[in-house]
Amino acid sequence: MRHIHLDNGLRLRFPGRGEEFDQGVEIGMLAVLMDSGRPEFSRRIGRDNLDQVRAIARQMGYYVVEDQEQEGFVDLTFRHGSARPKLKVVHSAG
Repeated sequence: MRHIHLDNGLRLRFPGRGEEFDQGVEIGMLAVLMDSGRPEFSRRIGRDNLDQVRAIARQMGYYVVEDQEQEGFVDLTFRHGSARPKLKVVHSAG
């Protein structure tokens, strides 16, 4: 049994359920977030789910960036559309 990260500081566990159930919950949660059309969000997932998450993200128009890995988990950032960085207009005084 492992923790499933829903949001910053919010995790769930499902006692008595197997790893496949946990992976299914992670995939379902991410699919709902992507379907909502959020322009960008971050989540921690189990490393074993990474290939499936990347495939779903690609089909839903998201670019996935791996941020860091810890103890079998990986932190991901999902960006909808172009993978270009967000630019900010800077005005100069002059």
